[in-house]
Amino acid sequence: MEFDFLKPVDDEILSYINGLTSQQLGSKIVLHTNEQFPDLNKIKIAVIGVLENQGDKKAVSDVDLIPLRKELYGLFPGNWDASIADLGDILAGNSVEDTYFALKKVVASLIKKRITPIVIGGSQDLTYALYRAYDDLEQMVNLVSIDNKFDFGKDEEAVSASSYLTKIIVDEPNNLFNYCNIGYQTYFNSQEEIDLIEKLFFDGYRLGEISNNIALAEPVFRDADLVSIDLNSIKSSDSGNFVSFAPNGFNGKEICSLSRYAGISDKVSSFGIFNHNNSVQESVIIAQIIWYFIEGFHYRSNEYPFGSKENYLKYIVPLEEEELVFYKSDKTDRWWIEIPFISNGNNKLKRNTLLPCSYDEYLLACNQELPERWWKAQRKNII
Repeated sequence: MEFDFLKPVDDEILSYINGLTSQQLGSKIVLHTNEQFPDLNKIKIAVIGVLENQGDKKAVSDVDLIPLRKELYGLFPGNWDASIADLGDILAGNSVEDTYFALKKVVASLIKKRITPIVIGGSQDLTYALYRAYDDLEQMVNLVSIDNKFDFGKDEEAVSASSYLTKIIVDEPNNLFNYCNIGYQTYFNSQEEIDLIEKLFFDGYRLGEISNNIALAEPVFRDADLVSIDLNSIKSSDSGNFVSFAPNGFNGKEICSLSRYAGISDKVSSFGIFNHNNSVQESVIIAQIIWYFIEGFHYRSNEYPFGSKENYLKYIVPLEEEELVFYKSDKTDRWWIEIPFISNGNNKLKRNTLLPCSYDEYLLACNQELPERWWKAQRKNII
C-alpha cells in the first residue's frame, strides 16, 4: 500500500503536542502515529514531510522538520472546518528516483481521494514527483512556481533543484499545459531562458511586478493545479536563511499573501514548500506560509469548474478582429475570459474554456487591447 512509505510522526512532536492547549493547532489535527493511521475519509488536508535533499547541491545537512512542526502546531487556527492530518514523513530512498516514486504514489492517492497534500521538502526537484502524480489522473497540469529562477538545465544533466523544470517539459507523458513563474529575478536567469519562457508561451512575473501589485498573482493561482514554493524566493532578512543569502526577494507578508491565494483557489490540488535549510528561524516563516494556505482553503468558493451561468454576469467586448467574452461572478466579483475552441488546433482545449483574469484585463479589452493572457492561451490552442 502506498501509505506504507510514510514514517509516523516523531515522538518528540507527540510530546510537544501533549503540552499544548486545546485551542492550538496541534491539538486539533489527526496524527499518523505508531498506533494508528488517520481515517482519510474524514480528511481534507494532509501534511507530508519528505526527508530528501539530494537534488540540492548546497545542502549541508539532512532534512529536519521537527522545529517546523513545532512552530506550525503551536499556532492558533482560524475558524476552520476543514479536517487536517499529519501523515508523517517519506524517508530518503536508496536513490532519488526511489523517493520520487514514493512521493508520486502517496500524492496521487491523496488527490484521488480529494485530499489536498501540503508537501514539505527537501530539495525543489521533488516538484517533479508531484507533477508525475497527475499521470494517473489523465489531466493536463498547470504548474505555478514561486521562485527567483526558472530552474532550467541541460537535457543530459541529472535532475536537481535547479534543473527539474527541463525534465518536466521533456519527459513523456507530457501533461504540462502551462507553467508560470512568480517572482523571478532577472539577474539569476539568462536571456536565453527568459526568451524560452516566451517561446513556449509560458508566463513569468518579475519580483518587482508582483511586489508592486500582489493582486496580479491571484488569477494565476486560480488556474493552477500544482503550486511549488522555493524558499530561496524569500529575502533572508524575512526567512532567516543565511546559508543561501538572499538580499532581495519576497517579504514575509507577500509570501503569505501568495500562499493564501493558492489556498483559496478551487483548482489547486497539491502544494509544495521546498529548499528548507533546516534553520529554526526559517521554520517560523514556513509555518506561517502553511497557516495562510489552510486559511485560504477554508474560504474556497467552489467556483471551479464554471458553475451555473445564472450566478455570473456576461460581458461582450467587440474588438476590431475579435469578440471577447468575459464573465464576472456575483458571489466573489472575480473575472474570467472565454477562450474559444479551435477545431484545427492541437486539441489541448477540448471545448470553449474559461481562463481566470482580472478586472484590469477587462478594462484593457474595453480600450481595444487584447489581454496577453488571452493571446497566449489562444497560441497554445493553435500550435
